[in-house]
Formats: sequence, C-alpha cells, structure tokens
Amino acid sequence: MSIQKDKVALIEYVLTDETGEQIDASNGNPLAYLHGHNNLIPGLESELEGKNVSDKFKATIAAADAYGDRVDALVQTVPSSMFQGVDNLEVGMRFEAQSEQGMHSVEITAIDGDQVTVDGNHPLAGMDLTFDVEVIGLRDATEDELAHGHAHGDGGVQH
Repeated sequence: MSIQKDKVALIEYVLTDETGEQIDASNGNPLAYLHGHNNLIPGLESELEGKNVSDKFKATIAAADAYGDRVDALVQTVPSSMFQGVDNLEVGMRFEAQSEQGMHSVEITAIDGDQVTVDGNHPLAGMDLTFDVEVIGLRDATEDELAHGHAHGDGGVQH
C-alpha cells in the first residue's frame, strides 16, 4: 500500500528553513494526515504521493508550494484604537482580523506611537522549506475521517 488519496499517513519530520535552522519537528509525536484533502502544504503532499511505510526522504519545497510568496499588500499600518480592549500592544502579538475576504491572522510587526503595523502573511510565507521525512504508518481512512476531511486519533485531530 502506498500513500494516495483517502489514505491516512503517519509521518515523522524535521522542518528547516533556508539557512538550515530547525523550525519544527515531530519529535517522536508523529503527524497523521489524510492524503489528498489539503491537510499539508501542497509541495509536501506532492512529495509524499506514492511513498510507502519506512520510506525516508528529504525534500525542499519552494515558497510558492509551501505557504506562498509574501504579499506586500498584506502589511498595513492601522491606528492602535483598532485593538480595543488590549492594554499593552507588543511586537509579535497575533490577532484574528476581519477583512473583505473573511477572517485571517495578523501579527504586529512594529509600533510607532499610536500607529501599529500588522502583517497578514503566514510567518513562513516567502520561505523555501526543507522537510526530512520518514513514513512510519499508513492505513485506509475511516468514513468519519473522509466526512470530516482530516485524520482522527493519535497524530490527528482529537474530537
């Protein structure tokens, strides 16, 4: 059996950036995902297609196939009054913001007096990412997983 649409794969991984610095890792807590249901970044899911249990590989995913390129229009300066009820604004804080395209996450990147610069890009946008992966499990998805569009249980969604 190989990884293909509607299979649940269990992977161990280490994620590094363009400089080789580790960003994330499964650290003995494998990630379970439902293949073919957009549970992973597109480039990594494509690299996993057809792999089997015990396969190990390293793949560098271009920014466009990871979290996308940075979009300058997603960086805006807004008045601090937009953050009602928040006393001490700090660089690095994340908030959910409503826009014409719906809800999205923004991060405060600068504060100048009563002006706050927020960035709506994903923190890893614009970065090529390298994954060192080992496939450690593979099974058919359950009906519930297919209906919900994601893996359940260990390494997946708990509900």
